[in-house]
Amino acid sequence: MNTKNIFSPRILCRAALLAALSLLLGKFLQIPTGLPYLRISFENLPLLLCGYAYGPLVGALSAAAADLVGCLLYGYSINPLITLGAAIIGALAGVFGRCGFFRPPRLYLSVISAHLVGSLGVKTAALAAFYAIPLWQLFLFRAGLYLCTGGAEFLILYFLLKRKAFRSVL
Repeated sequence: MNTKNIFSPRILCRAALLAALSLLLGKFLQIPTGLPYLRISFENLPLLLCGYAYGPLVGALSAAAADLVGCLLYGYSINPLITLGAAIIGALAGVFGRCGFFRPPRLYLSVISAHLVGSLGVKTAALAAFYAIPLWQLFLFRAGLYLCTGGAEFLILYFLLKRKAFRSVL
């Protein structure tokens, strides 16, 4: 896919809708755990789909936009490392996804790599620095959470992308 196709109005609108869905899932449909740095949400699901379907650049831009708009809507201060972690999630999903559109091993690699590097790596380091919590402790809390949510996101994406009708919409 060349750059001209990436920035077509159709793909930009779809990427914006997936970013908006990420906001909805991350801010309105989250399950708080009582800890300010740990919550259960599926905000990465639309970002993974965006990167997987449209490539790393569109995935990264959509994820960064979702994070920045979410900060502005809810009065959070913008943390560039959290935004970078979100962009990495979208980009890594696109790195493994774009080569073969629906291949379960590629989908698995995209979900796993995005959560390991973006969520558990960059975002955990940023939250540890922000809340002054030891990195290893926060990593342990978040590793269990992302093992479960990552597995659920993989299954949801697998069953969605298995449908020819859903793939034709993308």
